[in-house]
Amino acid sequence: MDPLLDDFMPGFDVAERHHTAVSAPADLTYAAACDVDLQRSALVRSIFKAREVALGADADETPRPRGIVALTKSLGWGVLAEIPGREIVMGAVTQPWQANVTFRALPPETFAAFNEPGYVKIVWSLRADPVSAGKSIARTGTRVTTTDPGARQKFRRYWSVFSPGIVLIRRVLLRLVKSDAERRARERSIHAGRLDATAARPI
Repeated sequence: MDPLLDDFMPGFDVAERHHTAVSAPADLTYAAACDVDLQRSALVRSIFKAREVALGADADETPRPRGIVALTKSLGWGVLAEIPGREIVMGAVTQPWQANVTFRALPPETFAAFNEPGYVKIVWSLRADPVSAGKSIARTGTRVTTTDPGARQKFRRYWSVFSPGIVLIRRVLLRLVKSDAERRARERSIHAGRLDATAARPI
């Protein structure tokens, strides 16, 4: 269940949900998720390249930021909603079967009602749920809906070919988030220990 996603896409043609346990506080897990760099993964780079070759797409030569939220904003995605330190929902309308795909952000108040024929609407979220002071659950959810039967047919063909790679990217994303968040938690603990040691020294 995700009330924020429900606000923008209560019904959908496709949904993907993934999660992993993280030994880090929720705030660090969320920050690591927003900053995660998928290009660090050779597997993800290979999946993107395979799509480029399969569809005959032009290589993207535009310099892009590395963190996933900043990266997707630069590609045209928009922020639909955010709970600071906890969850962000991104959205766009697009035609993913196009070789050189483009993403168009819409204002949050008009996103759910958008129904221009020939398009796919996509929302995805990054979320960190606290379990305890030092543990959390990192989650990512994606929902897709189409605006008319023609778009649905094209999307189904696209999804049948590319969905395995898309699912793999989500799993890699969570592995990187877990690794980065747990590293940040260790660094925070070391820093706190040094501060405590400094405070305990006699004057």
